[in-house]
Amino acid sequence: MSGANPKLRRVSRTSAVQALYQMEVSGVTNAQVVKEFLDHRFGYADEPGMVHADESYFEDIMAGVVANQDGIDTAIGKHLAEKWPLRRLDATLRALLRSATYEIMRRPDVPGIVIIDEYMAIATDFFSGKEPGLVNGVLDKIAKSVRAAEFGLTSSHIAPDVKVVAEVAAEPASEDSTEPTSENE
Repeated sequence: MSGANPKLRRVSRTSAVQALYQMEVSGVTNAQVVKEFLDHRFGYADEPGMVHADESYFEDIMAGVVANQDGIDTAIGKHLAEKWPLRRLDATLRALLRSATYEIMRRPDVPGIVIIDEYMAIATDFFSGKEPGLVNGVLDKIAKSVRAAEFGLTSSHIAPDVKVVAEVAAEPASEDSTEPTSENE
């Protein structure tokens, strides 16, 4: 865990879910919502009562989800019931799954199990019904398809339709996305 602060990262992840939700329901741009969070929601050491976050991590998640949303949505959609496509899910749940899937697909410096655990905790903060179970199931399947070796799996362990998700995840990030650092959690 070289340099990463888990508490600050948790705030960054929760804030990213909130910001992605805000973008979807209000139509504000990524730049506008990131600026709002950086200027008005995150505090500094001398500001009591303000939340503190790993601001660069927050910005990376936001830029990464926006730049890779089509691939992220495809990966999520592969693991949802046919009667419940991504567009039918609650906007907060969509934001959470997108943020987590981005990290799984594009942040190999963070262990997959850490990402799943973190977003499960966030899901239980937002939801008290079956949603945390759905989050766990979808993220587990995505992580095992994208990071099979990390979970001790070989390609023979992965279902054929899941291999498509791994191929999408292997596509290079767009030029607009922020390059990950080499920090582990």
